Amino acid sequence: MHDRKLADTVGLYAATDAMASVQLRTIQLPARAQRPARQLDVELRFGAIELARPQSKFLRHLPKSLHLAVVDVREINTDPDVEPLHWRLLTSHEVASADHAWRIVEWYKQRWIIEQFFRVLKTQGFRLEDSQIGTADRLLKLVAIAAKAAVITIQLLQARNGGQQPLHVAFNASEIDALAALNQQLEARSKRLKNPHPSDTLAWAAWIIGRLGGWDGYQSSKPPGPITFKTGLEYFHAVAAGWTLRNMCIP
Repeated sequence: MHDRKLADTVGLYAATDAMASVQLRTIQLPARAQRPARQLDVELRFGAIELARPQSKFLRHLPKSLHLAVVDVREINTDPDVEPLHWRLLTSHEVASADHAWRIVEWYKQRWIIEQFFRVLKTQGFRLEDSQIGTADRLLKLVAIAAKAAVITIQLLQARNGGQQPLHVAFNASEIDALAALNQQLEARSKRLKNPHPSDTLAWAAWIIGRLGGWDGYQSSKPPGPITFKTGLEYFHAVAAGWTLRNMCIP
């Protein structure tokens, strides 16, 4: 699937305006950097297009055209000071009904989460592109380890404002014990600063990990972002590793 930039580049949308409007719906657009979450009324249209092969002698071995579906989503009833949303999505998935088209829209709404995931994996996070590993097998293992940490980072990001997602989806029993000890330590530093979330939820862990990553813990402050959570997780894992050894006898 691709968005408006690709559509404008290849000039495929002369026929889009001829597609009949099929449905109106109110959707929730998730928050992202520099943009709060908001509800918006949109108009949905969909149809089929044929993407012509680029005019290059080096690509003549490819089929002359590629059949795709297009889903066009336009915001309506917007305030004058708000730039209206307009998504033009190309997809190889079947779009034979309005339900199919709304499914494509729901998938595309996850784009920001996916971008955050890769951000954590790459330059501003685990810096996988800087790896000096020379074999595919070892690189796959490294990516698997980093991907697990990146997923937990995104889970914490989504839970930071509350919710009832259970704690055990991201942490095992020993790690939960370590989190409880760290929470007591963090709360003890200030009588007024308490973890506001139930202790069996991921939001509770997000408050702790955010604090470990450098966030001050106050609701009035900017909430912790993915890099703060990534930093906090690295610190936490070092603490949790030591926590598992606390009852071992040292000769």
